[in-house]
Amino acid sequence: MTDLTDLRLSYQKGELRRDSLNPDPAGQFTLWLEQALSTDMPEPYAVTLATADETGRPSARTVLLRGHDERGLVVYSNYDSHKGRDLKLNPQAELLFYWPQLERQVRVYGRVDQLNEQESTGYFHKRPRESQLAAWTSDPQSAPIASRAELEAKFAALETRFPEGQSVPKPEFWGGYLLTPAAWEFWQGRPSRMHDRFEYLIAAEGWRITRLMP
Repeated sequence: MTDLTDLRLSYQKGELRRDSLNPDPAGQFTLWLEQALSTDMPEPYAVTLATADETGRPSARTVLLRGHDERGLVVYSNYDSHKGRDLKLNPQAELLFYWPQLERQVRVYGRVDQLNEQESTGYFHKRPRESQLAAWTSDPQSAPIASRAELEAKFAALETRFPEGQSVPKPEFWGGYLLTPAAWEFWQGRPSRMHDRFEYLIAAEGWRITRLMP
């Protein structure tokens, strides 16, 4: 076994106090995301999406956050992908943002529903043409394919089917997911593993904020 036990960092870059938290977790997330976007870290909007199937088997992958507002957080995918199948059977998920340059993490848990067609179509047509064609090519996403050559042949056939200058329609099997938060956690690394962690839980009176043990 490779021994990694001596590899460790002492987190020194910040602290998180109860009196500095936004009472609205979406506002706190917006602040932290804006701070992450202002750094030179690559793709701070990348996020791990964790799902589980009907048996409870977990699955995680990195996707890109493509929007957030008062309703929740939005990502896009092929609805017939592994994550799409999981979400059809078990429409709950967790998102994990990790920003190592800021020594921060954010977890968001909630129910996931398909975004409406109008919003999904609007975003699809903002994507680069090659990404639009790739959405058609990778169907069904997560399914086996014999070779890279076969994949590239599918892409080339779609370039012919939808020639330059012609709009590429959004596939019916592709679109957005909206995660409606029921719980958030904000984590700030601290020295000696004495990290600051705060959990927001939705309650009848609004969001209830609790400090958690590190």
